This record gives sequence, C-alpha cells and structure tokens, in this order.
Amino acid sequence: MNFPRIAIDAMGGDEGVQVMVAGAALAADRYPQVRFLLVGDQSRIERTLDRHAALRPLVEILHADDVISGEEKPSQALRRARTTSMGMAIHAVKDGSAGAALSAGNTGALMAIAKLALRTIPGIDRPALAAIMPTYQPSDVVMLDLGANTECDARNLVQFAIMGAAYARIVNSQPEPRVRLLNIGTEDNKGTEELRDAAALLKERAGDLSMTFDGFTEADKICRGEVDVVVTDGFSGNIALKAIEGTARFVGDLLRRSFSSSLRSKIGFLISRPATDLLKHHLDPNNHNGAVFLGLNGVVVKSHGSANALGVANAVGVTQRLLEENLTERIKADLARLGTETLRAPHKVTAEAGQG
Repeated sequence: MNFPRIAIDAMGGDEGVQVMVAGAALAADRYPQVRFLLVGDQSRIERTLDRHAALRPLVEILHADDVISGEEKPSQALRRARTTSMGMAIHAVKDGSAGAALSAGNTGALMAIAKLALRTIPGIDRPALAAIMPTYQPSDVVMLDLGANTECDARNLVQFAIMGAAYARIVNSQPEPRVRLLNIGTEDNKGTEELRDAAALLKERAGDLSMTFDGFTEADKICRGEVDVVVTDGFSGNIALKAIEGTARFVGDLLRRSFSSSLRSKIGFLISRPATDLLKHHLDPNNHNGAVFLGLNGVVVKSHGSANALGVANAVGVTQRLLEENLTERIKADLARLGTETLRAPHKVTAEAGQG
C-alpha cells in the first residue's frame, strides 16, 4: 500500500540537513512504502544524499532559499512562510503534493504557519500540541496541550480530549483510552471552573466517544501508566512536560555521577549495566519523538530540535502511522457523533476551587 509522501523541513533542528536526511534514510529502511519531499537548500541536500544512496530514489527535493530561525517570532515567520523551508513543507500539504509535514524547527512558527495554511477541522476551535511520553507500564501516555494554547476554556478542553483519545487509539492501539484532566487534586470540587465544567460534560458524553473518563489526575500520576490521555491547557502542559524532562535528565546525571564516584561504584555499574541501559533507552526522548498538532486539516508533526537520526526516524514513523490510520477523518467522525452544539459548557458548578 502506498501512502502520500512526507514533506520534511530539511533545514530545521539543531543539526539541520545532515540529521534530517539521515533520519529519513533510517526511516526508509523501516517503512519502505514511504516517499519523501525534502525541502530546503538543494545543494546542501544533494551533498548529504551522496552519503545515503539508497534514499535518493525515494525523494524529491524542493528548493527553499530561506530558513526560519529558532529565535524568530511567529508573526515574522508568517510573513516569510512562502519562501522558507518550513513554510513550503506545510504548503505542500495544503496543495496536496505531500500528505504530511515534519519539522524540527521553531515550534511557535510551525504552529502559526500550519494553522493559517491548513485551518482547523470544523468543530475544533484551536489546534493542540500532543506528544507521547513513557510510563511505568508497557503503554505510553498521550498528553496535550503542550504549549500551543496558554489559556483554554471548557469547550477547548473537551475538544482536546476528543482529539487526544483519537490519537491514542492510533499510536497506542487502545480502543477505549482512559482520559483524565490534569488538576491539582482528584476530587470533583478541585480546580478551576473551566476544568470542572469540562469534566461534567466529558462524564456525560464519554460513552459516545469510545473513551473512559473518571475525572481528574495529578501531575505525579502522569507517568505511572494509570491513564492513557492527559488533557490540560498549554501553559500547565508545557510546565509539566519540562518538569518531567528535567527530572529524567537529573536521574540520568545522578546515576552517571554515582557510578563514577569510586572503583566499587564502577564495578557495580558493570554488573548493573543491562538495567541501566534499559533505563537509558526508556528515558531517551529520541525513542518517543514526534509531537503532532491535532485539529488541523492535515498532519503536521514536530520533532525535537535536538533529535538525532533515530529520533527523526521515529518521528517519521509517527507521521506515516497517522496517515495510514486517517487521523483527521477519525477526529471528524468523533466530532460528528458528539455534535458540535453539545460542546457548550454545562451548568455552572458552584463549588469553590480546592487547594493542592
């Protein structure tokens, strides 16, 4: 089965064209049905392809004169979208020459260009940035929003839950994902009015959406494997994500320092190396790379800027699976079952917000 090709912003990310092309080459070995549109400086892409001969027949190059920097404001990036590698990759999705776009570049710029070019699915007010993170259990957890929307009302949170559940059914093969709202406590009277209103509506309609919903979860439970989809606003979600990533780095650094502190510790490291290698693999963000902007009329995936070739290949894997499973159409079908008119906040909950 052939799939629409993936447009890759070859200039984005910390390492740029070398890592993006190497990642595409690694992905081509895993997913032989995928084809690529590499967007960026043609001469640099051509030189890099010389080191990946097997990839060359699978790609087309679209030359772009300009690149969006990591420090550039979204408003500035929008004005140059038509001439930049990122903007041209997204517009390839809009005009149908690619089925999806992948970039490791500026997240804010990617969001702004994608939203303007592709627009949102009818019934979705705002796109949300969703990613998968490792848990204590065999399955990963989907979390959204991770920074696209700093303020959200109950309607936005319900829409995020619908999109996150559809995403989890694809990437984690979960027929009825366990969805929870991130809050400062699990009691019904905790949190903001928006959270309580969203919870009331989701409890009422979860049965129509192939998900289970039992209210709230707290941040310390995100990676325990007790929930499949964690829904929050982009402000809280981004803080939680950075805290989790920072803790993972702290644990890794602490282990390295501990194992190098003495000869006995070094011997202990050699004995326990299989376990520490498993831990390293589990915590490596390259093994969970590929966040997606849910709610757009098209698939746009964000790779970590610091991702290596393995990370880029994993992001390509996420992208091709979303194309294969028709993510956008699944979200549309879920919205149709719910009915957009029901996405209004329910009656006001009068209990005061609790304290954590």
